[in-house]
Amino acid sequence: MPTKPTSDQIANAVWSACDTFRGTLDPTMYKDYVLSFLFFKYVSDVYKAHKKALEAEYDDPELIKRKLERERFVIPEGHTFADVKESRLAEDADLGDQINKALAAIENANPEKLNTVFRDVDFNSEANLGETEERNRRLRNMIDKFDDPALDFGGSADDPEGEDVIGRAYMRLLSWFASDAGKKGGEFYTPAEVSEIIARVVDPQSGERIYDPTIGSGSLAIEAAEQVVDGDFALYGQEANRMTWALAKMNMFIHGIDGATIERGDTIGDPKLKEGNALMKFDVVVANPPFSLKDWGKEEAKEDPWGRFKRGVPAKNRGDYAFLLHMVHSAREGTGRVTSVVPHGVLFRGGAEQRIRRQLIDDNLLDAVIGLPEGLFFGTNIPTALMVFRKDRTDRGVDDVLFIDASEHYREETGQNVLRNEDVGRIVEAYWEREDRDKFAYVAAPDEIAENDYNLNIPRYVDTFEPEDPVDLEEVQREIDRIEEELAETGEKLDQHLQELGLPS
Repeated sequence: MPTKPTSDQIANAVWSACDTFRGTLDPTMYKDYVLSFLFFKYVSDVYKAHKKALEAEYDDPELIKRKLERERFVIPEGHTFADVKESRLAEDADLGDQINKALAAIENANPEKLNTVFRDVDFNSEANLGETEERNRRLRNMIDKFDDPALDFGGSADDPEGEDVIGRAYMRLLSWFASDAGKKGGEFYTPAEVSEIIARVVDPQSGERIYDPTIGSGSLAIEAAEQVVDGDFALYGQEANRMTWALAKMNMFIHGIDGATIERGDTIGDPKLKEGNALMKFDVVVANPPFSLKDWGKEEAKEDPWGRFKRGVPAKNRGDYAFLLHMVHSAREGTGRVTSVVPHGVLFRGGAEQRIRRQLIDDNLLDAVIGLPEGLFFGTNIPTALMVFRKDRTDRGVDDVLFIDASEHYREETGQNVLRNEDVGRIVEAYWEREDRDKFAYVAAPDEIAENDYNLNIPRYVDTFEPEDPVDLEEVQREIDRIEEELAETGEKLDQHLQELGLPS
């Protein structure tokens, strides 16, 4: 029985494999090679373990073949990691071509689950990996790194706990890659602590549909799905970047969410998830959209066939409300809950955004605004917040808005601030208790928000002012007098020294 590596062992071993590409490729690019190869190694090992178990139980090759064809996925003969490893020994081998053929064969053998997942990762790319000799050297090194006991996933076969281990390792690697990638890291990864807050706020229930319209590599959507204890949920998403879409597909597969529907394309310009002549509706909608996206499609939005912008069309160079309006529109009437990460400007900017904000509040859709610490997201220090919407708030008997200021509750780390477990718990508890908390939470009535001209800037509602200690003016005057006496004495001594030297004082 193969040993079961821990998530730490897996993540560290894969991170070491990145040495193959560091200094040659940008982290945003080599993550695609390394994570794709990790997925290849994972499915190869699991399939090999299934096959070995069947061969030990049955003598009939045809029966074994039929049973293998009914597995979660199929690895065609001659296209496993072991086959690629064997190819590395041939000095004249074109390893990049061998790996590409293996990945293409796996795609073709699993069209419903893995179609085109590897299409944009070219292990035979001269531009990225060098000419044949140099490329083979890099790929041999990578294969050797993956031929590591810590990366033997055979023990994960038929073991939900094993799936959880590889899933946690994959998430950890995404976090590390996002940190390495800097600003571009935020395009595909939401910090785990922020994902947890969002997931616990929207509180997905058994049998519900979960949707992320800017799904990235899938970390936020998976966190939301894992809140459903019995695993009875349907998960959907859309992603514009093709390689990031592929990472999301692999991430879902590794987490055992084979049935997830992840579409490719521009969510605002070309939403893919439809039912009949309308956009699909969801119970839970979560997202970390791109901040203030320029040229998001304002002109087309004016004639939006889906009616998403009836509350207003956002400014051309700020697409934040385009995503928010899409999310609110996609939430199911009655049960729909929406939570999105937003930059703070969304809370108070004027013009079209103010008009949209007012309409959303007057329609009693905005449930809460949660201010987060700065520096949580990779590549940006701008302050962020969560906006929470609910399609029907009558079940909570409210028409007010909860404001939470958690901006000062975090742990500082080099280059990145982090929410601690107690910070996450405090935010979630305050959301569900929905009551005033000194210097942390405030429930604002609709009239109060209207008086503020629908400005949702959190300091207008949550008073975090700390009074300074009173100043003792008499003590200050005594200190001034003392300093003046010292200055006078110093001046006299200076004059005396100058006279001794025969210099004018």
